[in-house]
Amino acid sequence: MSNAVVFPGQGSQAVGMGQALAEAFPEARHLFEEVDDALGQKLSRLMWEGPAEDLTLTENAQPALMAVSVAVMRVLEKQGNWRLADKAAFVAGHSLGEYSALAAAGTFTIADTARLLKLRGQAMQKAVPVGIGAMAALLGVELPEAEAIAAESAQGEICQVANDNSSGQVVISGHKAAIDRAIALAAEKGFKRSVLLPVSAPFHCALMQPAADAMAEALQKVSLSAPVVPVVTNVTAAPTVDPDLIRAQLVQQVTGTVRWRECVLTMKGLGVERLIEVGSGKVLAGLTKRIDKDIAALSLQTPEDIDAFLSA
Repeated sequence: MSNAVVFPGQGSQAVGMGQALAEAFPEARHLFEEVDDALGQKLSRLMWEGPAEDLTLTENAQPALMAVSVAVMRVLEKQGNWRLADKAAFVAGHSLGEYSALAAAGTFTIADTARLLKLRGQAMQKAVPVGIGAMAALLGVELPEAEAIAAESAQGEICQVANDNSSGQVVISGHKAAIDRAIALAAEKGFKRSVLLPVSAPFHCALMQPAADAMAEALQKVSLSAPVVPVVTNVTAAPTVDPDLIRAQLVQQVTGTVRWRECVLTMKGLGVERLIEVGSGKVLAGLTKRIDKDIAALSLQTPEDIDAFLSA
């Protein structure tokens, strides 16, 4: 069975994440120590003890989610000799998860990935004053309909598709007033419902340009290697192993749409039969079932998940 390994994005964090892995497997514990050392911060303590509001801060949630995902990969490799290069055709990650995918595939060192994500979180938070921007999930809406709603609602402000997550779940991002107009317009057009998201900034839209500029500068200072398997990137939904292209697309990703539905369909079209989500939560496995029921999907986040997977 042809596999792709996928890595979750922000929103999958929870207090306690990764603790059972660290207690069960020394390689996971060492990974968390590596991230703590790179950041000069006891991020692992925050992950395991909270408080939740501090863990949810973008600058903490992003490196924390990466750490759990890569810890799972380390355990798979050490306990089951399950190596990406041998076992997976592709990797992909949702938003910050793309950095997790690249770290797992050897493009970045773990220390560089942690520092880049810390900076990414800080830069995204600083890009837009609190209250200026918003994000909303439009449910029961397909991508062309969401694009039309966003365009009509903009009225000179920013309102664009941030995440094309699955059929019937598209997230928009931009100025708060424009997002409010889009929610009202979706209701007028008879769509099921729209939900304002509890986020601290309007991610993946043009308002994030200052953060994109900060990441462009940071990424120029970091060494990138070709990933051991192709990464299907958020902004193109196409596979690549070119470090220069990866660097450019990570910058574009900050203001661009996360084309997750298309990423999954691309991998299926290239022969992938099963998506393995590694890290905190089960969001991507759930989305996979909505995107294409023919693709098998499973989530690995606990020692029990890993043991069952390796013994199977």
